[in-house]
Amino acid sequence: MLRRDIVVIAASKGGVAALCRVVGTLTDKFPGTLLVVQHTSATSPGYLDRLLQRHTSMPVSYANAGEVMQRGHFYLAPPGCHLTVSRRGTMALDGGPRVNFVRPAADPLFASAAKHFGSRVAGVVLTGFDGDGAAGLQAVKQAGGVSIVQHPAEAEAPDMPMSALNRDKPDYAISLGELGPLLCALAEGRDGHQHLA
Repeated sequence: MLRRDIVVIAASKGGVAALCRVVGTLTDKFPGTLLVVQHTSATSPGYLDRLLQRHTSMPVSYANAGEVMQRGHFYLAPPGCHLTVSRRGTMALDGGPRVNFVRPAADPLFASAAKHFGSRVAGVVLTGFDGDGAAGLQAVKQAGGVSIVQHPAEAEAPDMPMSALNRDKPDYAISLGELGPLLCALAEGRDGHQHLA
């Protein structure tokens, strides 16, 4: 089975608590790379990396332009910058126009990961308002990757997962408690459906 070892995650309202729960199930032995867009304003103090680091032994940091993605690492889009990835695994930051009314936005990250890594990508849309991540998740699925949403009934703000569900039926709609083990199974090349069963 294919390894889905490039994980891209979108979160907005309620996302900090959701990310704390997810990252708490992962360690530095996680056999993949996580790249996360949590909607934040350009004036945010940028403490999210330190907050998340309290919940995991996996290294958590804000992405730097030109930095090469490392396995077993959790990267965050910095406040006010879109995050994208290249074919060579380097990360880029973009302070250009807002996408879906936000910057950073998930769709640019998801689209770049889908373009360059195809079936290796697992895309995840968590709690949040509006519809950021829906188009990106569709791009991930069309490129042969796996698409996952937090179950809307569990989300603090169900708009983002509902938008993704309505746009293109994701492969999984699951609880936060199931997400970490599923991501581990997919990154290791194990069957996620069997794992959830």
